[in-house]
Amino acid sequence: MENFPQTVSINMQPYGKNEAGSPATTFSPTITASVQPQPSPNPQDFVLWSFFNAMFCNPFCLGFIALVFSIKARDRKIERDLAAAGSYGMTAKHLNITALCLGILVTIMCIVLVVIYSNPYRRI
Repeated sequence: MENFPQTVSINMQPYGKNEAGSPATTFSPTITASVQPQPSPNPQDFVLWSFFNAMFCNPFCLGFIALVFSIKARDRKIERDLAAAGSYGMTAKHLNITALCLGILVTIMCIVLVVIYSNPYRRI
């Protein structure tokens, strides 16, 4: 992909004869327009989210695996392989979502178990 503007020249004179009946000249005025290519969006790599999940929400080592895929996505993005970077980034995203949900679920279950078993009025 080129990031510089491309120049397009358009000849605005009709072919054949002009209004006066004489042949149209080949040295007619031209209009030059600058065309900006649409920038392609960079795929996300989710490195910070993966690092957070690797440190705090790491059930079944999913946070660490997401961190590996995030680093692969960042490497592919630096090498301008956007298709592979997008694929690795989406895998890291799905692993991060799974790790975060499981981490929150385990945390809630631990809090509930601590509250249930620390109740002094609990009947045995």
